[in-house]
Amino acid sequence: MFIDYAEIYIKAGNGGNGAVSFRREKYIPNGGPDGGDGGDGGDVIFKVDTGINTLMDFRYKRKYVAQNGENGSKRNRSGKRGEDLIVKVPQGTIVRDKETGRIIADLNKEGQEEVIAKGGKGGAGNQHFATPTRQIPNFAKGGTPGEELTVILELKLIADAGLIGFPNVGKSTLLSVVSSARPKIANYQFTTLSPNLGVVSLGDGQSFVLADIPGLIEGAHEGVGLGHKFLRHVERTRLLIHVVDIAGTDGRDPLEDVDVINRELELYNPELAKRPQIIAANKIDALQDPGRLKIFREAMEKRGYKVFEISAATRKGVDELINYTYQMLKELPDIVLFDPSEKTVEIKLQKDEPPFKVRRENEIFIVEGPGIDKLLSMVNLNDRESLGYFQRSLRNMGVIDALVEKGIREGDTVRMGEIEFDYVP
Repeated sequence: MFIDYAEIYIKAGNGGNGAVSFRREKYIPNGGPDGGDGGDGGDVIFKVDTGINTLMDFRYKRKYVAQNGENGSKRNRSGKRGEDLIVKVPQGTIVRDKETGRIIADLNKEGQEEVIAKGGKGGAGNQHFATPTRQIPNFAKGGTPGEELTVILELKLIADAGLIGFPNVGKSTLLSVVSSARPKIANYQFTTLSPNLGVVSLGDGQSFVLADIPGLIEGAHEGVGLGHKFLRHVERTRLLIHVVDIAGTDGRDPLEDVDVINRELELYNPELAKRPQIIAANKIDALQDPGRLKIFREAMEKRGYKVFEISAATRKGVDELINYTYQMLKELPDIVLFDPSEKTVEIKLQKDEPPFKVRRENEIFIVEGPGIDKLLSMVNLNDRESLGYFQRSLRNMGVIDALVEKGIREGDTVRMGEIEFDYVP
């Protein structure tokens, strides 16, 4: 089954916690702190596997979690880094952040790897917090959480040229006679239920990839028929071969067909309507009225389109069409769907997200946010020195000032995470 869309949840590994430990050896009764650092969490990495050509596997497994880093231990031993999770995807996969719609990666090269979610940092052990005035630090930093997000995977086939047009105009037949592809062909609507790719060889190492894009009908951009599902596969093609049934065997007007399909392309993505197009007037072997072809050709040439009269069934005119296509492709640039330089480093948090927020709920002042969560993971509130570090950090972060602005008074209750305490200025 060909699946070209999936939604999955990914979570990088959390960093391990730093250790609180003190050197205890014979003849050294009061050794200094020797707590090791926590290991970093594993990343979630997407990798192109050319042996995969569908996103079907992601329909059955929707959660991908990398390994956490190990906690630090005594004798300055750092925790082991969590193993990265490698997620294999087909070539041509776009990874998009579901919440923002932003493209994170375009995996379009063989063997390409991209870090989609970065593992958390391991926390520092208590060995790092010793000072001349604080020789027995009884606290360490906790590891930071790994990035987590829900992503949309979209498969956009890698093809140089794409065959577009209404169903039953002969796109699949044309693909089968110019390449080794063997799509299902029959005389009824929507024979082709998934895109087909074929390599067109002209000899002497000259070749290009041609895609048959199915299901384009009026209303395709809104999801009518199969068009909305497959329009995404046109986006990488540098050149479009617009196939029309010049004989009108299904009773349609080829001029009107061209207008309808181009309108659907523009409504789906205005850039697609600007792509170079070649018109393949197919089924000339079944044409009863030569005047029909003359009117069509004159109308298309006035619009600047090159028209080829072909019969995919008998191969008449097909070689001329393919040779012209190859020459055009040599001059056309690649299509860039995503510029890696636009990728931001942080995925989990937005740049404008504050480290904490203060809100009042009944008579309780609640302080919450990523900065507070990180601070709470670092401290041991049962230790006097660690508690002092916590209080100084709150003041340096601006939490105390924010509470005062909210109208807090001595004795009011403050809640942070799972702890509550009375406010003392």
